[in-house]
Amino acid sequence: MPPRLYLDAPLREGENIDLPTDVARHVQVLRLQPGAPLTLFNGQGGEWAAEVLRMSGRQQVAVRIGSPQPASRELTRRVTLALGMPANERMDALVEKATELGVSAIQPLQCARSVLKLSGERAERRQAHWQAVAVAAAEQSGRTQVPQVAAVRNLADWLGRLEAGAARHVLSLADDAVPLAGLAATSAAEDWLMLSGPEGGLDDAEEALARQRSFAPVSLGPRVLRADTAPLAALVLLGALA
Repeated sequence: MPPRLYLDAPLREGENIDLPTDVARHVQVLRLQPGAPLTLFNGQGGEWAAEVLRMSGRQQVAVRIGSPQPASRELTRRVTLALGMPANERMDALVEKATELGVSAIQPLQCARSVLKLSGERAERRQAHWQAVAVAAAEQSGRTQVPQVAAVRNLADWLGRLEAGAARHVLSLADDAVPLAGLAATSAAEDWLMLSGPEGGLDDAEEALARQRSFAPVSLGPRVLRADTAPLAALVLLGALA
């Protein structure tokens, strides 16, 4: 299979283009040569056959865009994961695996029990890093869309600014939580917003606030899952039962 590369730019059959520096560097790392085939996609659906035309220096690669190819590898449901950020490298892995599983968007959240604390330039750098992780995972997994990783937000502020639209659910261990598997199997909702807490989960006040904002509690079963496991399990269920 030819290497797949994401370009945040229009793609038109028959055009010759110079790849952006970061993408060209990827081609160089792969040690591709003129004539080597590529697959390009821009997140707008579908993908394009392409061919390396020439390489000069360490960061200049020209390619010819070939014919567009239809591809349908996205979930039928559009799922946004709103996550109390797990610490260390676990957030990187969560973004990567959620992208592979078909998530549409990721909203990193700062919660009362969050171990990872981010603000200012550090938060902006992490957002850019996670977006790059999502791009790489989309390239590897064959997706034709790249999930958008939003800026880090405080949970209460984010809840207060939500717009209507998606079916809202919060992962919960409360007694009144409805099994997600049964709900997903019977729901016709196409847009899902799934809220999941950090290490230790959402505290009582945060879950109460989410419920006030129309988040219905759902359960993944009797076992307590880690902060980086629960949202992925929910995403698998929503994808399998679409």
